[in-house]
Amino acid sequence: MDDTPRVISSLFWLFFLGSTIFAPFFRQKRLEAMRLALMRKMQKDRGSRVITLIHRQESVSFLGIPLSRYINIEDSEQVLRAIRQTDENVPIDLIVHTPGGLVLAAEQIALALMRHKAKVTVFVPHYAMSGGTLLALAADEIVMDENAVLGPVDPQIGSYPAASILSVLKRKPIEHIDDNTLILADIARKAMTQVRDTVLHILKQNLPDDRAEELADVFTKGYFTHDYPLTATRVKALGLPVSFDMPAEVYKLMELCPQAAAQRPSVGYVPMPHRTAPEREKPSGGNRR
Repeated sequence: MDDTPRVISSLFWLFFLGSTIFAPFFRQKRLEAMRLALMRKMQKDRGSRVITLIHRQESVSFLGIPLSRYINIEDSEQVLRAIRQTDENVPIDLIVHTPGGLVLAAEQIALALMRHKAKVTVFVPHYAMSGGTLLALAADEIVMDENAVLGPVDPQIGSYPAASILSVLKRKPIEHIDDNTLILADIARKAMTQVRDTVLHILKQNLPDDRAEELADVFTKGYFTHDYPLTATRVKALGLPVSFDMPAEVYKLMELCPQAAAQRPSVGYVPMPHRTAPEREKPSGGNRR
């Protein structure tokens, strides 16, 4: 009996399975290698440590289930590890593309950036909303694309803005408000106070106290919806240290972080060892805290 058709069929299915399973794996590894090579080039050119924090709407390749990616505890652990591995005299370049995330994780990263002695630059090629804005505020310099945006950092309690929950107390007599709403209002008041204190502490590193107080209100008091885009020109007009000199490597890195498989980590940096740069005098711009 001629087994040629069976062999051909088996080879076809082996090829199909191989291309389905292994092709995405090798494509992902190739993209990862290209990202690391580009980050190494940027580090060499700028004499800095480059860290990426990039979140996109990812899709699980097998089931196609959409997953929202955001700043989480794993991200903060990874970024803090990268900062610890960076010599205190080496500037940090953080590339941020995110809708935001957990307040705790974003605050941890922001405070760690503040403590770093050398210059910290946050690059925003497209958007850095909510917790991403908090990271940008912690930088000595924010480099934004002219069309990029930041956003408010007012706290959200469940699916509601904290400021909107508190507004209910002003519109109804307290005896007409149910206990659950009163509890939410108490949590909202605490959350707004805590987030404003954090933002104020961060802003004081680059701004006079009175101006920092004003901007802390702008970003945390709920004057806008949580997804309201604060454009690059508006952020600069507010007095924050914004420039538009975006390196070409940042755009190329974004192109190398497509809507890929969900296994791609959101945080990236070139592993140790990392060469220590010569000690540089840090640009003036306020006292670090």
